[in-house]
Amino acid sequence: MTAPLAGRCFVLTRPLGQADALAAQLRAQGATVRQFPVTEILPLADTTALQALGERLGAFSLAFFVSANAVRQTCAVLPAVRWPAGIRLATVGPASARALREAGFSEVLYPLQSQDTEGVLALAEFQAEAVAGRKVLILRGDGGRELLAESLRARGAVVEYQPCYQRQCARLNPDEVLASASAISGVIFSASEAIRHFCQILGDAAPRLLASVPVFAPHPRIAEEARRAGAQEVVLTNAGDAGIVAGILHHQWPDDGISQRAGPLG
Repeated sequence: MTAPLAGRCFVLTRPLGQADALAAQLRAQGATVRQFPVTEILPLADTTALQALGERLGAFSLAFFVSANAVRQTCAVLPAVRWPAGIRLATVGPASARALREAGFSEVLYPLQSQDTEGVLALAEFQAEAVAGRKVLILRGDGGRELLAESLRARGAVVEYQPCYQRQCARLNPDEVLASASAISGVIFSASEAIRHFCQILGDAAPRLLASVPVFAPHPRIAEEARRAGAQEVVLTNAGDAGIVAGILHHQWPDDGISQRAGPLG
């Protein structure tokens, strides 16, 4: 029996080392995977402030990690043994929660349904009666959405940011993708920033490529960014690796869609 995705090739754009599980699931369905990690995750050049935070952790009632990257980079400087027992830890989804457990934390809050900022804000522990007058720590990269902090402040919380890693556009050769663009069946983005970095790397060829294949995105915000970048067919999937794979499997592929693509786009 032919595997469902046999003959199809997908470009994965997550940072290095963060797409392996998704790639394995796609390969198990017969797909070919090309990893093109457009965003590079780097430790802070200066960790002085992050190290000093360890002396103040007891002042916070709640600490929120925006991603698995935030977990790994923070815990490289502040391991679990330095965190007081009274602080509640929260994150956005199961992958980040798993990273926290692997780092040594046993109790982690995260939304089971909407795995985004809106889902976090719906948790009981983030309501006004739970956070008013309390200090909340948000651990993130350099920059990011302000919705969580703004909403928590409106609910009476005292919010403090702590950068724990840097993100930058990776230095990749666009020909890694463009030289065999005709073989690509779809592109998968897990972050809006990845779309911007993809376009920065591929230049004028990016909108042509994105317009020629389905683009898979696990959140409406990412889907909208893909449309702005030139994608014509955007498939909104559920969150997480399983949700993305399910979205790809349920996509209505044309009978001749495996090889009937335009020529090289470079």
